[in-house]
Amino acid sequence: MRIGITCHPTAGGSGVLATDLGIALAERGHTVHFVTYEMPFRLREFRENVFCHTVNLVSYPQFRFPPYSLALTTRIAEIAEENDIELWHAHYAIPHAVCALLARDMLRNGKPFKLVTTLHGTDITLVGNDPSFFRLTKYAMESSEAVTAVSNWLNEETQREFQLSQPIRTIYNFLDMDKFGPGKTERCKLAPKHHKVIMHVSNFRPVKRVTDVVRAFKKVSERVPATLIMVGDGPERMAALGVGKQLGIADHVKYLGSHENIEAILPCADLIFQPSEHESFGLVPLEAMACEVPVIGTASGGICEVVEHGVTGFLCEVGNTDSMADYAIQLLTDGHLAKEMGRRGRERVARLFSRERIVDQYEELYEEVTSK
Repeated sequence: MRIGITCHPTAGGSGVLATDLGIALAERGHTVHFVTYEMPFRLREFRENVFCHTVNLVSYPQFRFPPYSLALTTRIAEIAEENDIELWHAHYAIPHAVCALLARDMLRNGKPFKLVTTLHGTDITLVGNDPSFFRLTKYAMESSEAVTAVSNWLNEETQREFQLSQPIRTIYNFLDMDKFGPGKTERCKLAPKHHKVIMHVSNFRPVKRVTDVVRAFKKVSERVPATLIMVGDGPERMAALGVGKQLGIADHVKYLGSHENIEAILPCADLIFQPSEHESFGLVPLEAMACEVPVIGTASGGICEVVEHGVTGFLCEVGNTDSMADYAIQLLTDGHLAKEMGRRGRERVARLFSRERIVDQYEELYEEVTSK
């Protein structure tokens, strides 16, 4: 099958899923064309049957901002026509599905592609609820041949807000189990040998509640020698730094910045703190579980479908740093419990979120859509 994919090329969950899905599809014999504003980092190595086309932005004096969506639309139409694309997979309704719909209407070859739109959360929970985008978002979903969501929670939230005439199919994110796993690491490079390693990974947006990570770590460090490793960057980094200084623990907190190969860092952790306001899915907890690292997160959104409370980690109420700290101390002082949770976490990933299982579901959906 000839497939087009549009996504954000960043290291966030949506970009990771889209690029890994494209790579997996190409390995199964499909031809995959990506159209993005820059090459996704996972596509920098040559891969057979995978092509990446970037969008050229031109500044016009009449426009205050470069019209990226229009340029993307034109590029999708060009690639679809040149390569006789059968199906286009848009990750995010806004702007990618809307651009794909307009591009499809522009095609001159008389063979319009089918459109699958995958919802990752932000386009629904933030952009989709803005009155200025609501009708456009709903139009994009209603005009797609199929719509998928990365969790049942997001599926239900979307149906509640938009009341679509067609059902949404839940297809979870996935991991390559050969890439993520427990491994021997040089822990001394991140923390003193006698310290436990607590880790947080995110884009440091307000919804990630990174200051909760620091506050919970303060309580843990009073009972257990530990180092907090903060991986990522974003607008809340300075707030986290400030809280760390106020609490007198700045010397025990390290900021690594953004890293593309997170699979090399996660195995260093004894546990992961992910106290988000909500997650549409929770890719970092999934990656941690695959590395046999227990997760302490919040019982909010799609993460409840990833982490099994009391089995592969612990889930707390949003903002309850006391509960987070108590669970962390329990894990850090009970090696058997932590090891068992880690083992069960990897088993859960293999059972529910493996690459083969999820790619099979997408292939089945593609065949269903294109056969209509």
